[in-house]
Amino acid sequence: MILLISFLKIVVSPAIAFVFFCGTIFIVLFSWFLSIKYKRYHGIARFFAFESVFILIILNYKVWFKTPFSVLQTLSWLFLLSSIYIAVAGYQLLKRQGRPDSNFENTSVLVKTGLYAYIRHPLYLSIFLLGTGVMLKHPGIIQISFGLVNLISIYLTARIEEKEMITRFGDEYRSYMKDTRMFIPFVL
Repeated sequence: MILLISFLKIVVSPAIAFVFFCGTIFIVLFSWFLSIKYKRYHGIARFFAFESVFILIILNYKVWFKTPFSVLQTLSWLFLLSSIYIAVAGYQLLKRQGRPDSNFENTSVLVKTGLYAYIRHPLYLSIFLLGTGVMLKHPGIIQISFGLVNLISIYLTARIEEKEMITRFGDEYRSYMKDTRMFIPFVL
């Protein structure tokens, strides 16, 4: 709550407040509607990851291209570009190999190739990298706090989804969990 109040104090422009309101409504619909519809409740926790990234974008949009070749900006762009690559590669694998029904997350086949051969949650890793990249544009205390909200939310989302995947795929997913890491190959 303190973070949200601090954020709202920064957002004084009616236009930015409108963008924040509309964006938050979109994130709620995106995160919650499909999750509740398909009885996959990880989307509720994922809302906080998306929302924290959205808030970071609003906080840092003015400094996005300032000092473009500084160390922080370069590091930020590396995180952002990595995020895009991982999101696209992970999504394509789920779409092609997972045999999804109407929602790409509802795969009927457990994908264990490509990025999924090393980590179980490349799409969540991409959200974390996106949030970190945006946070590094101007890493103040509020931005770092929202970066931590993003990290914690991503972790909780992944844990909830893993329980859902065990229910869906059973021992095959348990075995997959033993062979892979959550987010960082060979580490975490």
